[in-house]
Amino acid sequence: MTAEPTASRLADAGPDAGPAFRAARPQDVPAVVALVESAYRGDASRAGWTTEADLLDGRRTDEAAVAELLGRAESVVLLAEQDGRLLACCHVERRGATGYFGMFSVSPAAQGGGLGRQVLARAEEWARAEWGVAAMEMTVIEQRADLIAWYERRGYTRTGVYEPFPYGDERFGIPLRADLRFEKLVKSL
Repeated sequence: MTAEPTASRLADAGPDAGPAFRAARPQDVPAVVALVESAYRGDASRAGWTTEADLLDGRRTDEAAVAELLGRAESVVLLAEQDGRLLACCHVERRGATGYFGMFSVSPAAQGGGLGRQVLARAEEWARAEWGVAAMEMTVIEQRADLIAWYERRGYTRTGVYEPFPYGDERFGIPLRADLRFEKLVKSL
């Protein structure tokens, strides 16, 4: 398991600076799963703009998958909390000379107010400071044009490199379309 980010790397400027950031611990796993599910699947996810409910049914993740992320070397699940409530999370992992960003979730009720930008920036900052990586990459479902555009506005570029969607593996959801695939996005840090 990677060392927990130091206080200086995750410290906030003060009570009015926005959410507090910290690394997830094993006891946070159920809350992380609930947040991820609320942001992406089912009718509750439709309250925000990140829903995948029209593309995928079933689960987005489960407790075993999140616990596995917490146990990986050079891997962290960052949490954004305010007033004791979990508002957002993301997974950041070192993959060689590059950081990988995934499992990015913002509570539907908190979407649209800039929290996502803060979480993404904090993840990039952490990957640079902790691992010294020069780039961050991610994969996004190609059909999520609105989400890809959001990342592009934050400096990510489309690579034209695609990965197939894992059809038949319900751990990733139950596809509602036959043409899903992931596109790799990358940003120099």
